[in-house]
Amino acid sequence: MLEELTKIWGVSGREKRVANYIIDQITNYADEIKKDAMGNLIALKKGNGGNKKKIMTAAHMDEIGLCVVKIMENGLLLVKNVGGVSPYISFMNRVQFANGVVGCVACKEKIQKVEPNEFNKLYIDIGAKDKAEAEQYIQVGDCAMFLGEYTKLLGNNVMSKAFDDRSACFIQIETMKEMKTPYHDVYFVFTVQEEVGLFGSTTSAEGIQPDLGIAIDITGAFDIPGDEFGNPVLGGGAAIKINDASVICDEALTQDLIDCGKKNNINYQLDALPAGGTDAGAITKSGAGVKVLGISIPTRYGHSPNSIINLADVEACIKLLTKFLEMPLNIVTEEIIK
Repeated sequence: MLEELTKIWGVSGREKRVANYIIDQITNYADEIKKDAMGNLIALKKGNGGNKKKIMTAAHMDEIGLCVVKIMENGLLLVKNVGGVSPYISFMNRVQFANGVVGCVACKEKIQKVEPNEFNKLYIDIGAKDKAEAEQYIQVGDCAMFLGEYTKLLGNNVMSKAFDDRSACFIQIETMKEMKTPYHDVYFVFTVQEEVGLFGSTTSAEGIQPDLGIAIDITGAFDIPGDEFGNPVLGGGAAIKINDASVICDEALTQDLIDCGKKNNINYQLDALPAGGTDAGAITKSGAGVKVLGISIPTRYGHSPNSIINLADVEACIKLLTKFLEMPLNIVTEEIIK
């Protein structure tokens, strides 16, 4: 299933195919399933606790990509980035549009001279002889995903495009299948448009009004030359977020998550990121404020067609989320002092 999820076309704002696939996987495991106006997929698993609260977990369905802004007379396609895309990583990679048309990303000049924000110097070549032929297949506003085949590597590692964040979608699906009846009501949300500004989690959190939010996403794997300023590594287990540039996770509930890992012999590692963010950053600012947590998958070469994760880490994330959601958590949302 993880491989199938990574293959699905689903650039930010165009996640319908991913949502339809997930619906087929979770229909028998959710008490209620709905889509909201933005396209967020929300699956409720009702709890049986006496004083139950609302827990929202979030994994985003969208992936980074490129968007056509102009079709040139020679049939080449000028593009802008959709999400955190690097022109250097884009260069000479293959992309695919929603209708199946494939092209290669090239550059008007030597890529070494291009600045990180100069996407106006990139174009997609789909092989069209001129503008008229290109317009038979592509129009302005069409988006393309990067092509990156799911490939098994050594050491229980796998490589693919879109592990950000289809690996987390997989974790949520498997958690829904494996978990017993939770104490609290759990809203498994598969969000849209995370890569372009956390838009789906912003609106879905306002609709659900959770008492606790848990973002499931990738994090860095800081075990390669030149990228060592961080703690998680491939094969080290689930990464429990302490903070990042967008959020500071609740201290007491983070400790509960750590204790859950220890009690159930689940490999985990702590994660304090100097940059970046996840859906937790939007959830925590919703309503009057929400306590949030983060469980992440250590990833090498994120936001590229060749990201690498470890399958044992994915399994650790599934087990940790499952066991944690089955606990009768003490979620304090308000303290009256006087």
